[in-house]
Amino acid sequence: MSAPPLRPPAPRVVLASTSRYRRELLARLRLAFDVVAPEVDETALADETPAAQAGRLALAKARAVATLHPEAVVIGSDQICDLDGSALGKPGTHERALAQLRRLSGHSAVFHTALAVVCRSCGFEQCDTAAVRVQFRVLADDEIERYLRLDEPYDCAGAARSESLGIALLEAIHSDDPTALVGLPLIRTARMLRAAGVDVLRA
Repeated sequence: MSAPPLRPPAPRVVLASTSRYRRELLARLRLAFDVVAPEVDETALADETPAAQAGRLALAKARAVATLHPEAVVIGSDQICDLDGSALGKPGTHERALAQLRRLSGHSAVFHTALAVVCRSCGFEQCDTAAVRVQFRVLADDEIERYLRLDEPYDCAGAARSESLGIALLEAIHSDDPTALVGLPLIRTARMLRAAGVDVLRA
């Protein structure tokens, strides 16, 4: 009786990101993966919409790392908060985070989380964006200040960490890919990885 044919080894997976949130999310899929920081200019282009900016940067990150590791399946992602067409990125400082949350108070914003998967050696490239609509409740300045001091969400687009204390700033979240708001839409990630030859349930 002949032995069953050996399954070819799964492609190497690389996350093109410096985000600890994306590393933690991708680890939920229980895949072995490497992390490589992409060298990409993240400056917005003139007249670029927040959704277009997120998609362009996700693809640029994946392509940049895939050029260095052409045999790997590379995942790139980017998130932009869209408040009535105005892009809010990572605030970086307390003052900018305070200004962002004052603008978001009482308003609905869309967080565009773009995902790109690229493999140079197999000629694979896909990009998609998960849109998450978030309703912020009306926030008093002392609430914003206390939140920022406790959660320090200065590396989060829109200055709200929904998986932590930032959930207390919100009225509602509407999404078809629930991890997208945290930084990596895992439903789309698993789907794109399968299309690229990496099935997380058959690895």
